[in-house]
Amino acid sequence: MQTSPNRPILALPDELVSQIAAGEVVERPASVVRELVDNALDAGASQITVRLLAGGVRSISVEDDGCGIPPEQLVLALQRHATSKIGSLHDLEAVATMGFRGEALAAIASISDLSIASRTAEASFASKLDARSGELQPAARVQGTTVEVRELFFSTPARRKFLKTDATELAHCLEAVRRHALSRPEVGFAVWHEGKLVEQWRGASAQQRMADVLGADFIARSRDAMLDAAGSAAQLSAAGSTVRVWGRIGLPDAARARADQQYAYVNGRFVRDRLINHGARSAYEDVLHGNRQPSWVLFVEIDPMRVDVNVHPTKIEVRFRDGREVHQAVRHAVEAALALSRAPAISGDDWPRERLAVSHDGLAAGAPTHDLASAVPNAKPSWSRPDHSGQTVLGLQDLAVLYAREPAPGSPMAVQDIENSTPASPAPGALRYPASQSNAEALPSVRVTPGQWPLGRALAQLSGVYILAENAHGLIVVDMHAAHERIVYERLKAAQAARDAVEGGEAAMASQPLLIPATFAATPTEVAAAEVHAEALAALGLDVAPLSPGVLAVRARPAALPDADPVALTRAVLAELGEVDASRVVQRARDELLATMACHGAVRANRLLTLPEMNALLRDMEGTERADQCNHGRPTWRQITLKELDGLFLRGR
Repeated sequence: MQTSPNRPILALPDELVSQIAAGEVVERPASVVRELVDNALDAGASQITVRLLAGGVRSISVEDDGCGIPPEQLVLALQRHATSKIGSLHDLEAVATMGFRGEALAAIASISDLSIASRTAEASFASKLDARSGELQPAARVQGTTVEVRELFFSTPARRKFLKTDATELAHCLEAVRRHALSRPEVGFAVWHEGKLVEQWRGASAQQRMADVLGADFIARSRDAMLDAAGSAAQLSAAGSTVRVWGRIGLPDAARARADQQYAYVNGRFVRDRLINHGARSAYEDVLHGNRQPSWVLFVEIDPMRVDVNVHPTKIEVRFRDGREVHQAVRHAVEAALALSRAPAISGDDWPRERLAVSHDGLAAGAPTHDLASAVPNAKPSWSRPDHSGQTVLGLQDLAVLYAREPAPGSPMAVQDIENSTPASPAPGALRYPASQSNAEALPSVRVTPGQWPLGRALAQLSGVYILAENAHGLIVVDMHAAHERIVYERLKAAQAARDAVEGGEAAMASQPLLIPATFAATPTEVAAAEVHAEALAALGLDVAPLSPGVLAVRARPAALPDADPVALTRAVLAELGEVDASRVVQRARDELLATMACHGAVRANRLLTLPEMNALLRDMEGTERADQCNHGRPTWRQITLKELDGLFLRGR
């Protein structure tokens, strides 16, 4: 059907304009719940009750105990672009309220039968306004506001046909309230459906609210992985000049098949932002197994002038003035939390004072062994984070000699306190043990009891793969290859970072020129990315240049990846460069190479270890970041408590 070219231009009726706007604001009953709860929170409510019928399709009622609306302003509240939250462009640029556009109530009223009853603290009774008839009459209720929406989409039946079943719509409504409940733990929420209470969250602390909303399993598994020295739940914290990130993240072990427990907030507003999600997800790269999805609740606090919330009518999208700053803050905060071990924390007084860690050069020749403090004036307790800045990155041939020496026969069940002085420094991640029995007898040793170390005392090796250790909580089972792989990987990364610092930046990867350049038809986006990120590509060892319009030529590839398809590799890198910061792509590629080196250099299965070697591995794990998972995301150790062991043998029954 074609329209007449001479059809005159007419102004649309206000009701039709509101119905068009409702198509952007209201997608389903959950959208109405979100908008009405936003208004209740802006009114200062401390208790919000949501009542639904037929999943919200037949009726939605949102009650609050906020400040209320004066009766003379009720009619104005239902007009388009009428709001009390902003009054100028400056207010819009620095908006701190949940709502501000002033179109939600008008849009909802145009596609439903809406009424609003409200009472202020000064009024002696409430006033109720019917949006369809415009009738204003007295009503009975305490201070606050009640908005009732009946027969949603009755005036636009085509939209109503797109709604799902009542159970599905109810689930979306509950999720909308759940998002608000996580960000406002001091506010109580209750959701009723068909006269039955389906969810209720009372005002509580932030941690208790997370437990109530996401379940005790989320709190337990995240807390187990992030315990600080005092034994309290560690929270994310990345303080910068303009950005602050805090919240709680789930363990890599608790990752899920779906991304249904990922909540990100900007200044208290739930958002779907690719920068925040990518920053958090990238921090899990070295510890997540397969395509599993981690869980998190992240709060980003930023100057309102540095974020634009007026991007979409649903207000669920934002735009940052400096996206890199926010991305880096989120990634660093999550990385810092993941670096903490979930091994049982032990107070400093419980550690044996004689146990001291020294540099890889060991003690000076002839140093007396009876006074370690004087022999090693800069020695640190082994539970402090080791400093590997002085190490160098070794090749695979160096890592292959990690266990070239034979251990001392008949070593006692004790952890040697200091490293042996050797002519050459051991490779990153090398296990430490006495070079000879006579030397071992000359060094002081500490009889380790199960409660003195988080990962306990080594007992035996099982099937050439696992290390069995005893700690104060029971039995520890360690996958020795996975654990040592993480240790070597972290030390290689630290050494590489130290070398980059000396060289004044990230060293470029060695490249291998191709005898015949590989060409491929590139999209305009890929061509633009190759031109803009030429330096990043060169740092990765890729020489990519336009050959003709729409064609790119790859003339060199990374020497460390001789078997990689240059075209597929270049396409993957160009796609990644279009999504995130180029330096992150370079760092990720370097980390993958170091991970390969660490995997080949780690101790293999069926390698028999002595008890001192096993204990040395356990001590290295306690001082290594992200030691709970290997580079591929597999767990490195598991705790079997005494209670679980007693249950296996029916003790106490």
